[in-house]
Amino acid sequence: MPWPFWPLLVLWCLVAALPAAWGAEVQVREAVVVGEQGFEGPARSMQQPVSLPDAWSVSRPGFDGTVTYHARFDLPSMPQGDLLALYIERACSNVEARLNGQLILRHGSLRPPVTRNCYYPQLVGLPAGLLKPSGNLLELRVVGYALEHVAARQRAGGLSNLVIAPQAELLSRYERQLFWNVTMGQVVGLTIVVLGVFMLGLAWARRNEPAYLYFGLLLLGWATLGARLWVRHMPLDNWATEVLISTLYAPVVACAVLFLQRYGGHRHRAVNIAMLLQCLLVPASIALAGDEHFFTVMTVWTTVYVLEVSWAIAYYLRHAWDERRPEFWIMSAVLIIVVVLATIETAVQHDILDLPRIHLIHFAMPLLFFAVGLRLVQHFVQALQAAEMARFHLEQRISEKTAEIERSYAELAEARIEQVAEAERKRIAGDLHDDLGAKLLTIVHTSGDERISTLAREALEEMRLSVRGLTGKPVKVSDALADWRAETVSRLGQAAVQVDWMTAHESDERHLSARAYVQTTRILREAISNIIKHSGATACTIRCVIDATDFNLVIQDNGRGIPLELDGKLDRGHGMASMKRRAKQLAGQCLVESGPGYGTVIRLTLPL
Repeated sequence: MPWPFWPLLVLWCLVAALPAAWGAEVQVREAVVVGEQGFEGPARSMQQPVSLPDAWSVSRPGFDGTVTYHARFDLPSMPQGDLLALYIERACSNVEARLNGQLILRHGSLRPPVTRNCYYPQLVGLPAGLLKPSGNLLELRVVGYALEHVAARQRAGGLSNLVIAPQAELLSRYERQLFWNVTMGQVVGLTIVVLGVFMLGLAWARRNEPAYLYFGLLLLGWATLGARLWVRHMPLDNWATEVLISTLYAPVVACAVLFLQRYGGHRHRAVNIAMLLQCLLVPASIALAGDEHFFTVMTVWTTVYVLEVSWAIAYYLRHAWDERRPEFWIMSAVLIIVVVLATIETAVQHDILDLPRIHLIHFAMPLLFFAVGLRLVQHFVQALQAAEMARFHLEQRISEKTAEIERSYAELAEARIEQVAEAERKRIAGDLHDDLGAKLLTIVHTSGDERISTLAREALEEMRLSVRGLTGKPVKVSDALADWRAETVSRLGQAAVQVDWMTAHESDERHLSARAYVQTTRILREAISNIIKHSGATACTIRCVIDATDFNLVIQDNGRGIPLELDGKLDRGHGMASMKRRAKQLAGQCLVESGPGYGTVIRLTLPL
């Protein structure tokens, strides 16, 4: 319910409370008290004229018991056949009515424990057979309690003015009064009971936010206090019932103050202690004051309650304004109305304002609580949605981190395997160098056979190249090109083949992996060997081009080319096949282009 509706609701209640003007009705505003009897004392006869409404706090202060009123009336002018009725707006605590000596109304007990009908209007039909044209006698026995012996002025003994009119005309007035003072309070009371139980469920679900707990207890406590609208026949006497009701107000107010404090995100230990002490001081002060000063003590406590709640509301609203909370305006409107209603109730208890016809606090306060409860539910739903979103993002992060950990673990495992392999390669390289290398070197220097010495020297070079590949040290591009150029020019020069080496990367500082260096060296050696052994070429051009991603080597000779009968069979030999296999191992490719009489072109492309 949007907050601007609340002033309209209050205005509507006030308009509804206005008495209607009736054409055929008798207003009885004078009566005679003919007797009174205290609960513990003897009956006493008298003839005391009183004006109605009669408030016992003024006409007979301190009196508890039964007062008998006599009121006379004449029949009003009305259509033939209409049923007359007697309407009593307030008779506290209970009333018995007789018309011309015959009983026409009694609701509950007139002896302690007295039926509590203070908030209930009374409507009773007047039997036509008992009525006289004039001089009809209404005898009303009203039982009630002194103002000093109740906690609220609304429950002090008294009798309102009497209205006699056609029942059809009085029925709407009676139903309206009953609805606003009783039925509406009962309906909203049931509503806040359900909401209070729901709030306790939310408090259990969100135990780190005690505001839900305090608000749930506040709702259930207020509903318990409102149970007096339901239970009129209390098994306890007046004093016990009033003390019980009065004692319950302290924890309800404490829950209200603590709720506003926690909902605002604050916690003050001193406030908690003060609320606990107040719950103990209220019954203690009642016991010390006794029943003769009971109303005075409770009026003081009511004032204290209003001041405490007003302070808590002001404190909450100030911090909500400072923190720019989105619910500030809605909560401020609701809470200000709460303060206004509580202030009006306090003014009534101090006799600054007359007793209202309609007790707004019975239903307006629970409705305001319901509005605050809806805001709390909305806050809970928003928090739940935020938690769900946070959980979703957390699951995403966990999934991402899990994948990252798995990747890291795989990389770590690969790195560990690579470390083991590297260690093994170094061991093999060391064994080759120290054992096989030493023996080959001995053969080179001691052999008397030139052919054996040459083969040993070539084997030694291959062994050194293998060792270099096994050690895994990267090689600068510029150093690799220099080594390849020197070896190529030397070998082709010995075979009387002119070499044209072209490259623009003599000073390139980028690196080739040891594996790429070794495999490229072997591909280049195989290509040079093929030129020397099979091509019959007199000239060879070697061009090296390196871009951002690839290493390109083109070897072209002017030899006789590859015969047609060997077309499609190049991969069957070990030389060409090994060249292509080595290039593929490095994620590259080795292409051979040739034709009879046109020489051969070998194109090697490797990723850097």
